[in-house]
Amino acid sequence: MRDNYLVYRIGLSLAKILPLRLGYFLAVVISDLRYCFAFKDRAAVKENLQVIFPEMELGAIKRIRRSMFRNFAKYLVDFFCFSKINQAYIKKKIQIKNSENFDSALSRKKGVIALTAHLGNWELGGVVLALLGYPLWAVVLEHKDKRVNEFFINQRESKGIKVIPLGGAARQCIKVLRENKILALVGDIDFVESGLEVDFFGRKTTLPSGPSVLALNTGAVIVPGFLVRNPDDSFTLFVERPLEYQPTGDKQKDCQRIIREYVAIFEKYIRRYPDQWYMFRRFWKE
Repeated sequence: MRDNYLVYRIGLSLAKILPLRLGYFLAVVISDLRYCFAFKDRAAVKENLQVIFPEMELGAIKRIRRSMFRNFAKYLVDFFCFSKINQAYIKKKIQIKNSENFDSALSRKKGVIALTAHLGNWELGGVVLALLGYPLWAVVLEHKDKRVNEFFINQRESKGIKVIPLGGAARQCIKVLRENKILALVGDIDFVESGLEVDFFGRKTTLPSGPSVLALNTGAVIVPGFLVRNPDDSFTLFVERPLEYQPTGDKQKDCQRIIREYVAIFEKYIRRYPDQWYMFRRFWKE
């Protein structure tokens, strides 16, 4: 969805007055209309899914693709509805699996990198952690429109998430980790095009080196986590075990090894929830 401040303001206003279920319904209707004309996005999603599922029939690919558009529309509704999310909402709508993995990682006193992908609802996942009392900072990509950028920052900070802009974030990220806080990173898109080449679903691509470099430089613990939507529009937050790694002194090889570890976890969840991996552009360039 392209930056459009008016659309976001309207979405926020509607979210305040509409029941969540009605908001989802309207979002799906709008998504289905957009789907009819989103030729470029549909082509990109189909290409991506065919890499992930090379043996899958085209009809099944198309069904996953349509579901992805609808789920993304619901993701936006959830983002607009942050003001309605509280402890009672979490207790009613969100099942958390293995939250003790965050606690054990924090007990090492080296800081924690909460690593996720553009899968499910990463924004809501951050809100859940913040509302549960975890000290959370998130590295975010800035929007070109300053009004849109402020809108997104306000939504996040209203729920207790501290925001670090992506550009020039290294020093502040190190400070957060040295204070034994949680730093949330999304690791499946190399926005600054300076990442490391890896095999992802059997094809070459680059992924950001930031998570692995920060872990090696600070001793921080990487904990992958994913908040995914269930068929009844409840959610499950999966918290994986902390990644274990022993630095060898060869930083390049150590980074590659760490990335390969969490790429395998990314692949597992994307295969399990392909209609919640919101990648509306060609992921593999080759």
